[in-house]
Amino acid sequence: MANSSLLLYCLGHRRFSPSFRSFFFIPTCLALFTSLIIIFYISTTSILFSGHLHPSTVRLKPHLSSGSSSNTQENIPLPLHNDSKTPLVLFPRISPLEKNDDGGYKSQRSSKLQSVFNGIYVNDEVFHDRDIFLEDYKQMNRSFKIYVYPHRRDDPFANALLPVDFEPGGNYASESYFKKILMKSHFITKDPTKADLFFLPFSIARLRHDPRIGVGGIQDFIRDYIFNISHKYPYWNRTGGADHFYVACHSIGRSAMEKAEDVKFNAIQVVCSSSYFLSGHIAHKDASLPQVWPRQEDPPNLTSSKRKKLAFFAGSINSPVRERLLQVWRNDSEISVHFGRLTTPYADKLLGSKFCLHVKGFEVNTARIADSLYYGCVPVIIANHYDLPFTDVLNWKSFSVVVATLDIPLLKKILKAISSNKYRMLQNNVLKVRKHFQWHVPPVDYDAFYMVIYELWLRRSSVRVS
Repeated sequence: MANSSLLLYCLGHRRFSPSFRSFFFIPTCLALFTSLIIIFYISTTSILFSGHLHPSTVRLKPHLSSGSSSNTQENIPLPLHNDSKTPLVLFPRISPLEKNDDGGYKSQRSSKLQSVFNGIYVNDEVFHDRDIFLEDYKQMNRSFKIYVYPHRRDDPFANALLPVDFEPGGNYASESYFKKILMKSHFITKDPTKADLFFLPFSIARLRHDPRIGVGGIQDFIRDYIFNISHKYPYWNRTGGADHFYVACHSIGRSAMEKAEDVKFNAIQVVCSSSYFLSGHIAHKDASLPQVWPRQEDPPNLTSSKRKKLAFFAGSINSPVRERLLQVWRNDSEISVHFGRLTTPYADKLLGSKFCLHVKGFEVNTARIADSLYYGCVPVIIANHYDLPFTDVLNWKSFSVVVATLDIPLLKKILKAISSNKYRMLQNNVLKVRKHFQWHVPPVDYDAFYMVIYELWLRRSSVRVS
């Protein structure tokens, strides 16, 4: 200790030669000079050092559509203001989809402007990028192929491996609808060498009700099924199942793969109970299947509905989140929370409320989001870690409100803070997206079937294994 103190004392009082001091002085000056140049450059090119912005105009040249014959471009005046209540910067955005004569959509660019409020980019469009989606959608319809492992009608488990021969119904109908529609679609190929993906056609919902299997035997069935196809066909072993997928809507599906880990970690899991919190769910590899209670009739006439209630929820108490909701809002006059059987029709409650609550129960998913959209009610999602359906494509912030479970006591404050203009935007977008949450036999462009197929198309491998 004494030696180190002596060394520090000597260094502190030693006088260095002028040449030695200049060795440190020159790089120090260079560093200081460089810093001054950087600061000067930033101050002249950035608004960070500006006291205010002078009103000015930016001229934007809009993109012309490919079909336009005009060679002229119209400049769009774009005012810039320093008032925080008005847009600071404006960007061009794509106009809403327009319907073709065949009921589809065409992409069109317009001169509508999108805003940045208080430095935050506001996207009120239902798609993240509709142009990309539309181009991908066309390519998907032209080229995407799926091979389904074949099973005969006299197979002992044909009831779980083949499509149902009736109209699916109930809470978990999405699983049956997808397989029923897929098997008759143009995406099916009988030639496995042309397949982009391979479908594992077992039905978790059907196996659950099969007395030979039941809930306790599903894991063994899946393990044996994978063993059989991996020994009978070469396709599973080429990729370890990475180009295979299965579809399940019942919550038991999340534990059905415990004895088939290659399915859980390699294959694409298209499931309703898609939660980031579950170790078996891998975002961007797996996809979320929308849980939809099927309705055959057309959506109601929403122009005549009067929404007097601020928010509505009805359901059983099967989670701490719902217990908390009941505890806080049970006797509120503006937020209607019901547990047990309703005395009025469920549809009337949805039509009479501005916001409809989707609250986590045993799982993050329920059919309430699709119910809300069907009846034109803006969904409020109170389900932490929910990997929402079609989130690769749809901008959920443009047609729903997400509230953390811890913020349930602040629910009324959050909803009342939404301006009338923003609510109109949310509800208008609800009417635009609800077609994506409906099943049809045969399928209709952009409905739930085609959206799930698109999610699968995004997850196909770009290199086909031979």
